[in-house]
Amino acid sequence: MITVHHLNDSRSQRILWLMEELGLPYELKQYQRLPTRLAPPELAAIHPVGKSPVITDNGKTVYESGAIVDYLIRRHGGGRLQPDPATPAYDDYQMWMHYAEGSAMLPLMLHLYVSRLGEGGAPLHPRIESEIANHLGYLDGHLKGRSYLVGDKLTGADIQMSFIPEIAEVYGKRAAFPSLDAWIRGLHARPAWKKALEKGGPYRFSN
Repeated sequence: MITVHHLNDSRSQRILWLMEELGLPYELKQYQRLPTRLAPPELAAIHPVGKSPVITDNGKTVYESGAIVDYLIRRHGGGRLQPDPATPAYDDYQMWMHYAEGSAMLPLMLHLYVSRLGEGGAPLHPRIESEIANHLGYLDGHLKGRSYLVGDKLTGADIQMSFIPEIAEVYGKRAAFPSLDAWIRGLHARPAWKKALEKGGPYRFSN
């Protein structure tokens, strides 16, 4: 049995969504953030870094969102939610899988932390804003006329990348990118996403 260790308001919402898309049975263990917004220490008993998402599968522990998405699709997907590995589409799929956290998320995280510095962080804001616009613009251009990142159906890349526009919305930056906005709204309309939201509880990035 797969166990999903789910932290509220976190990247682990993507993993619940993936489990529902694949129709896999799983046990859900929920953890609540501390008043500091940090994860509770109980998560460190699952993996030493104490972060979520984490899954356990018959004694094996897997962490990092992209690795979990890849693991679940390879091990339990039965060929679903990814292109044929022998095709060029699979190379594009892998690019988006790595791009999510490797590049696109970085300026958004910098925005979060530097904003807490007040005037001390002011010199960094122009560069951070430029990078956010660069990445969101790239995504918006790619998604123009598309419902999905790769091909004509949902893949793990869409699930992995979904956190980017969700966070962009928190900072009021998504509306300027209509194709990106339409893409994430379409994903949020999927029955599996809604079911995962019901199971995972309140998720403040669901707009």
